Amino acid sequence: MRECFKAEKISDRVYWVGAVDWNVRNFHGYLTGRGSTYNAFLVMDEKITLIDTVKAPFAGELLARVASVIDPSKIDYIISNHAEPDHSGSLPVVIDAVKPEKVFVSPLGEKALKAYYGDSLDLTVVKTGDSVNLGKSNVAFVETKMLHWPDSMVTYLDSEKLLFSQDAFGMHLAGSRLWADEYPEYVLDYEARKYFANILNVQAAKVLDLLNALPGLNLDIQVIAPDHGPLWRRNLNWILDLYRDAAEQKPRPRALVAYATMWHSTEKLANAIADGLRSTGVEVEVADLAVNDRSAVMTAVAQSGAIAFGAPTMNNQMFPAMADVLTYVKGLRPKNKLGLAFGSYGWSGEGGKQIAAELTAMGVEQPVELLQVKYMPTEADLEKARANGVALGEALLARVTQK
Repeated sequence: MRECFKAEKISDRVYWVGAVDWNVRNFHGYLTGRGSTYNAFLVMDEKITLIDTVKAPFAGELLARVASVIDPSKIDYIISNHAEPDHSGSLPVVIDAVKPEKVFVSPLGEKALKAYYGDSLDLTVVKTGDSVNLGKSNVAFVETKMLHWPDSMVTYLDSEKLLFSQDAFGMHLAGSRLWADEYPEYVLDYEARKYFANILNVQAAKVLDLLNALPGLNLDIQVIAPDHGPLWRRNLNWILDLYRDAAEQKPRPRALVAYATMWHSTEKLANAIADGLRSTGVEVEVADLAVNDRSAVMTAVAQSGAIAFGAPTMNNQMFPAMADVLTYVKGLRPKNKLGLAFGSYGWSGEGGKQIAAELTAMGVEQPVELLQVKYMPTEADLEKARANGVALGEALLARVTQK
């Protein structure tokens, strides 16, 4: 156990005892340019309780932080809000070190944890509406299925008015500060929206259900403590409003033009389309897939009312980088988008058609016809591409005005 790690007090009874992962850059396909944290919390009461654990390589860091407050063997209870290994990976090690009286999990959390770590785990199942007395405090449980795994739940600590929200309201952001209000707002906005787009967008409807249900739960929430990134106190409404905005997916006057290119033909079309969009007053972002990863593209998709995707044909297929991105974006189910497919080819031309088909499968309305050129675009082709950008921009502005 490394003694250099210390707990950080966040309220009268609660300490942060998590881990900072400064160097993680890929989180199952999501690039995390600012690292991440795996937050865990120690509740000091008559029944000392650990809320969540950390990714397996950081078990020693968690136990060292706990040891800076109490002997870890004095922990009575562990609550596991989410079975994904970045939060449960060290759970078997911690259970072995602590030997708690009980480990509380959701019904589906029991199944997931036993599937990961074996049937020998002794787990106590709790459901929405259940609560446990810790002495001077009570913890209440709310299942939040598919936010973002089937087993997900949140835990409310009444004495501190604190919601342990597992992956909800989090972000991948490593830092030396624990509270969100200690970071620049532009950093919080980008990382929170990126996290939502790449983790929770697929369950946007369930996020809205949770936000709408919160008042009816009669929980006086003053602090939200997610399992990734900084904690929320003075700016609770800021993150709640951001989540509602992201989940509603209302069209906005912003467009993304994403492309792959081999010999710059598709790139020329992309830039012409972008210029046409720009001329209508729509804010445009242009992303070459050679230098923009799929999670950055999805972040832009989530904030755009219009999306234009283009690629060359290679081996009778769309260019592989585009296939990768479209598969990823399709799985996250963006809504309320207008779209445009384009591309270039040498002798077959399936790529652009496949892009158009994928946009259709996503439910993206395409008010502008597919544009493909053979080999290198002519001036007339580029004028057509720009005109298509103008048409897409005008259609988007009309939709935004209607909404």
